[in-house]
Amino acid sequence: MSKTSIIKEFWEFLKVRKKFWLAPILLLLILLSVLIIFSQTSAVAPFIYTLF
Repeated sequence: MSKTSIIKEFWEFLKVRKKFWLAPILLLLILLSVLIIFSQTSAVAPFIYTLF
């Protein structure tokens, strides 16, 4: 199963079940995980940690 099919299937679930409120939550979780991964592997980490 490819990533695009997972995203497509999730979008179809949101459309059918009318649960569009899940999309911003999922987007926020993805952005936070990218920020955490980026902060662990860069020299910018001390500046990012001060935000939290």
